[in-house]
Amino acid sequence: MPMTNSKIEEKLLHYTGKAIADYNMIQAGDRILVCLSGGKDSYTMLNILRLLQQRAQHKFELLAFTLDQMQPGWDDRGLRGWLEARKIPYEILSRDTYSIVTEKIPEGKTYCSLCSRLRRGNIYNYAEKNGFNKVALGHHRDDLIRTLLMSILYSGEIRSMPPKLLTDSKKQVVIRPLTYCQERDIIEYAKEQEFPIIPCNLCGSQENLARKRVQKLIDQLAQENPKVPSNILHALQSIKPSQLMDKALWDFINLERDMISDLVNVE
Repeated sequence: MPMTNSKIEEKLLHYTGKAIADYNMIQAGDRILVCLSGGKDSYTMLNILRLLQQRAQHKFELLAFTLDQMQPGWDDRGLRGWLEARKIPYEILSRDTYSIVTEKIPEGKTYCSLCSRLRRGNIYNYAEKNGFNKVALGHHRDDLIRTLLMSILYSGEIRSMPPKLLTDSKKQVVIRPLTYCQERDIIEYAKEQEFPIIPCNLCGSQENLARKRVQKLIDQLAQENPKVPSNILHALQSIKPSQLMDKALWDFINLERDMISDLVNVE
């Protein structure tokens, strides 16, 4: 039987609660659509949010939302049973995005980008139609730092996943409550709780994704210095724009002119 009130659960509760407080993710009266993919991260997020909901003085609403993308072999019976046993309100919506992704993306190429866009579109559309003002995603600390390095190494941009984001339509706020949580803790918690995991045939079929190489790099650096992952996360919170090269932020061409102007004004 799954354990309750374990040390790892209390650790996840602490860091999730801290992220929610630091970024003001949840307010009283919020209606939160919790995206449950059937993976370890989303199960953990839903379980931890449910426990925080029970402890909270200010009430908010949670609905577990699963998008069935019509992947071959999809079986959500375990997921349904898990939700129903815990009396968690849920919705499972079937949309055939799998065929679109496999048709548009050549074999051997990365499916993740198109798959994510199609999934987000369905999630935001459901949230808008059903009056949810928040959408909760299960990205954790290691997702954030891997995305940062991937963006630098492969896209030439400094970007990652913000803990809180206003959608383009400005009709929902996306939150990532697991922002401070480590993947290794989530893995341990998922095993402890015996979540009925649903494997992803799209991502799992491509072992040589850039994300896996970046993950390996960070893991290797962490063996030499365990603070490397937390330092990368801290870097996302400690941007020094004056030490970068973005011409949209600084008028490098006219810096000397501005300096001379300041000297004249002082005199």
